[in-house]
Amino acid sequence: MSPLAVGTEKRSIEALNNIFTSLSFRERLGKLYDYFPEKEVLFTSSFGTKSIFLLHLLSEIQPKQKVHFIDTTYHFPETLQYKAQVTQMLNLSVIDVQPKEKENKITRDDQWWKDHPKMCCTVNKVAPLTPIISKHRVWISGLMAYQTPFRSHLNIFEQQRDIVKFHPLVDIDEGEFLYHMSYHQLPRHPLEEKGFGSIGCTHCTVKGEGREGRWKDSEKTECGLHPSYYTKQ
Repeated sequence: MSPLAVGTEKRSIEALNNIFTSLSFRERLGKLYDYFPEKEVLFTSSFGTKSIFLLHLLSEIQPKQKVHFIDTTYHFPETLQYKAQVTQMLNLSVIDVQPKEKENKITRDDQWWKDHPKMCCTVNKVAPLTPIISKHRVWISGLMAYQTPFRSHLNIFEQQRDIVKFHPLVDIDEGEFLYHMSYHQLPRHPLEEKGFGSIGCTHCTVKGEGREGRWKDSEKTECGLHPSYYTKQ
């Protein structure tokens, strides 16, 4: 019986973490579908510098899993080109998620990324994904502990309001990531060779190692998708 079928919510998450902790990241992905049917699993990807790692794994383990891409309308052209390349290479089923046109236009006209970056992310990332999240039980995320202090405290499974976040890669180190990329000869994001360690929207991304180039000169470190902001309506 699935741990989610018995006991309290907290005990269910603890049970899942106990089961999955000793598994490899590849085993974790495969075992997830023993507990959650594919239609209840949400997978999102930014097609950024680290994205292809998990996209490649999932394309082998669960090739029919849909991939949701949040098109904020502010992506680098190189990101959209990379998305097209990876989608074709891995034969992915990608669903584009876009913000409401009127609200997106306001953020553009008033350049919210300058003085209101959190609200800009809320309008263009968080809000468009919220109704999609409400239709799923578990959300696969490619966060890795070594990337940021926030991510270093994550467990494999975390309850985030009404959805369970699943972090199969959370405890791998950068060396494992680089080995996997090299061994499988996976293409890198074209902006990496130009000095971009992490890539988001054009207005809020500059060159830098790791995530140093995200929201430069700001206390902001996450777009709002990963901290506990979500509640089903």
